[in-house]
Amino acid sequence: MTQDVVVSVDCSTTGVKSVVWDSQGRLVGEGRSSLDLSIPSIGYGEQDPRQWWSAMCIAVTEAVRNVDAHRIASICVTHQRETFVCLDGFGEPIRPAMLWLDARATYEVETAGTKRVHDITGKPPNTTPAFYKLLWLQSHEPETLRQTKHVVDVHGYLVHKMTDQWLTSVASADPLGLVNLNTADYDDELVREAGLHRDQLSTLVPPGMVLGELSAAAGSALGLPEGLRVISGAGDGQAAGLGAGITEPGRAYLNLGTGLVAGTYSDTYSPNSAYRALTGSIPDTFTFESFIGAGTYMINWFIDTFVEKSPDVHEPAGTIEKRLELEAAHIAPGCNGLLVVPYWNGALTPYWDHNARGIILGLTGIHSRAHIYRAVLEGLAYELRLCFDRVELGLSEPISLVVAMGGGTQSALWCQILADVLRRPILISGQQESTCLGAGMLAAAGAGIYPTVREASSAMTSFGKRFDPNEDLAETYDRFFAVYQEIYPSVRPVFSALKKALT
Repeated sequence: MTQDVVVSVDCSTTGVKSVVWDSQGRLVGEGRSSLDLSIPSIGYGEQDPRQWWSAMCIAVTEAVRNVDAHRIASICVTHQRETFVCLDGFGEPIRPAMLWLDARATYEVETAGTKRVHDITGKPPNTTPAFYKLLWLQSHEPETLRQTKHVVDVHGYLVHKMTDQWLTSVASADPLGLVNLNTADYDDELVREAGLHRDQLSTLVPPGMVLGELSAAAGSALGLPEGLRVISGAGDGQAAGLGAGITEPGRAYLNLGTGLVAGTYSDTYSPNSAYRALTGSIPDTFTFESFIGAGTYMINWFIDTFVEKSPDVHEPAGTIEKRLELEAAHIAPGCNGLLVVPYWNGALTPYWDHNARGIILGLTGIHSRAHIYRAVLEGLAYELRLCFDRVELGLSEPISLVVAMGGGTQSALWCQILADVLRRPILISGQQESTCLGAGMLAAAGAGIYPTVREASSAMTSFGKRFDPNEDLAETYDRFFAVYQEIYPSVRPVFSALKKALT
């Protein structure tokens, strides 16, 4: 029987998802399992890594339940990035994994987040990379590092569970902040500064390559055949871009989720504080990534704060959002001079200011709930345009097309606003599980179903509705965007003063 399907796994912050794909990118089976998130103190974020494996076993077993095992060609993992765990000589965790969202290492960022580190790793100083958390462990938990035999990312941990080998993808380890993007290898000086040495780190392999074979024990736990090829994956952001067909210059992907993540393709490495540079899912390529900490999070905040819920407990899901969208559609672009700067969770790219706070500017007595709601959608679009304009400074050619995915794509109003503000077509990804699909493409290329990762992406990618910019509306938004750009630089000193007032 022809091996014509692959298994992908996405181990995210809140759960593990597994999808079985055929060679045309069609979903054949899927499974899910949740993960517990621990926040032992304000700003902390931890997880039991053993749950990554137990949840993966549940999700994969469910996904392949009705799939003929003889058809399965390979398995590949994508995952939450920057998260890492310290293990002992038996592969057991010494302490809980420290997650990407853990922000305890603020002092380490301030003291060790130098231009040299940025130029080497492509990561502007911030608390997400593991490098700064490892420095924190040196100061606060030195015994943890003394006992540590292995430091692994999520991909490396799961690969070891599957193959008994300490291997990981360079596109998975890179977000940790220990990889030199000029060489696609660990930077020895940064490794030493982090209090580690090379033999504590997993060996790096390019994405889309065969890492090894599934052990008998792992196969039994996953419901998969022993000896199945395990293919090297990539972090969830890079995998999402691949799943959206971002395999050449001039295109960007946009994930309209809780936060807004946008990524572009580049053949060359060029560090810039306007974005995070990452190793791409295609070997020898790069992803330049923008990140806005509030996306659909702000929509949910608006609903929770300003909208009275219906007493009808049977009200269909999404009814409130549809009602707000109808109200906002009757508001003229620009919302009668109302502007929202969406720093509800601080400012990430391009400013990297964790003191920043959200701003609602221009309120008057004529503004209604619908005005504010539309201004939220427009403010997120303005911030994305700001990010795109800065990212393009490091690209060989401008972004001409944006492929969107995530829950926010269900809002036709927001998608049209994005097209008008960005002055770029918004093309909806045909597969909402783009992150899992990207891992499936790597699995297909690694198993030889397609000769290259690019060919796998081309064959397995599909698209939905397209939103083209309206020139008249775009000109209106240009005027308001010119004002929007001036708001944060003008207010930035106030945020520092506000922080001092609060302490």
